[in-house]
Amino acid sequence: KVDGPATCSKNECDANPCDAKQSQTCNDPSPTLASIGDYTCTCPNGVMATGGPVTKCIDDECDANPCGMGGDQDCKDPDTASIKKVDGPATCSKDECAGNPCDAKQSQTCNDPSPTLASIGDYTCTCPNGVMATGGPVTKCIDDECDANPCGMGGDQDCKDPDTAANKLHDFECTCKSDKSIKKVDGPATCSKDECAGNPCDAKQSQTCNDPSPTLASIGDYTCTCPNGAMATGGPVTKCIVDECDANPCGMGGDQDCKDPDTASNKLHDFECTCKSDKSIKK
Repeated sequence: KVDGPATCSKNECDANPCDAKQSQTCNDPSPTLASIGDYTCTCPNGVMATGGPVTKCIDDECDANPCGMGGDQDCKDPDTASIKKVDGPATCSKDECAGNPCDAKQSQTCNDPSPTLASIGDYTCTCPNGVMATGGPVTKCIDDECDANPCGMGGDQDCKDPDTAANKLHDFECTCKSDKSIKKVDGPATCSKDECAGNPCDAKQSQTCNDPSPTLASIGDYTCTCPNGAMATGGPVTKCIVDECDANPCGMGGDQDCKDPDTASNKLHDFECTCKSDKSIKK
């Protein structure tokens, strides 16, 4: 410049170097000749280029996969989805227990092991006694364990659950109807009794005992048997027949003598009848 300092500056935006069709705005942060090319062009959505126009303003933000590369989210611009987040990935999770889906009146607790939208319906409701249901409340927490007939269906036992208020499990008691002293907690009682266990037969006479049906319902059916086969039911044999001649097997006429040669071993059918008038005649 003649007669004065020259203007050593240049605002590059004066020439509208940006793409007006895409509504790009221009900014020259340092309009000096020393910083030629530092101007920026900016799209309405913020996409920016330096020293020239933006080739293409991204009209659809979803082209840049802003929702992540996991493939578990859909992207739409404008955003009309019900679960949405502006300018960033959505949180694709849902804790189903947040809505208290279990039965509070029965003190059921809720647990959602995987609170994601992909696992809807996997939450569990649990009663205080451990009874559990998945995807909904337990219809009925079993307060009285006897409702399930844990003592058996035979009808020979009574069941009692002493603590139904606390919703405890495994505290029910089974009692034999035929003998109230026989009972068991958390399982059916053994309503049986082997009567031979008490040795009711006469051991001095070597009697053996057999209880064919060792149940409380059949008390008194045991048998006592002598070595020679003599038997009694419900008690010991009064006298095991040692000498078969005691029964007069040779007849009542008195013309024959009877002898049982082996009374020690308690054998049967070995007695001998001999005619008194002729000792050589015998059987």
